[in-house]
Amino acid sequence: MTTHVYFDLDGTLTDPYEGITNCILYALDELGFPHPDDDYLYSCIGPPLWDTFPELVGQELTRQAIDLYRERFMDVGWKENLPYEGIVDALEAVASTGHLLFVATAKPHMNAARIVDHFGMGEFFATVYGSELDGTRGTKTELLEFAIDRNPGGTRHIMVGDRQHDLIGAVANAMTPIGVAYGYGSVEELTAAGATAIAASPADLPDILT
Repeated sequence: MTTHVYFDLDGTLTDPYEGITNCILYALDELGFPHPDDDYLYSCIGPPLWDTFPELVGQELTRQAIDLYRERFMDVGWKENLPYEGIVDALEAVASTGHLLFVATAKPHMNAARIVDHFGMGEFFATVYGSELDGTRGTKTELLEFAIDRNPGGTRHIMVGDRQHDLIGAVANAMTPIGVAYGYGSVEELTAAGATAIAASPADLPDILT
């Protein structure tokens, strides 16, 4: 029985708060929009930018806002990131069981792969899946369907993530939805989205996944 485990990136493998929020604020400054409060910025970790920016700048300026966000992100924002304590040990333990590991993130795959490699996690993952720059496969449901189709050997599929989008995408693709409570989604959010188990810290993941 081959198990394929898909991990979200932001809020699951790394804490991206500084990079994401700084890039959002940069885009807003360039377009002349006010800054939202900290609570709103916190809620922006996880959902696709295509969902976030229409609420901040309107639909017509969303493409421009995302381009500005990516301008700063490609320069410095991708490094304003911090792996969660214990996550590398957890990945090593899960990989040692013979499970095949992947990343599935709303981030463009080119940026996600660079982050994973930069923080020494690339060796654990068979492939890093992400969206395209034009927004294609921007939802977890679409992305996971795409990834599973390209890895047909798995007899069990698991999605690990910190927000409802991750688990909703898992359920839609008949995957086992596992939540992590150390990221940006609450236990209540994860439970409501269908989580069958919730990790309080990265150290809990090996027992849950194996």
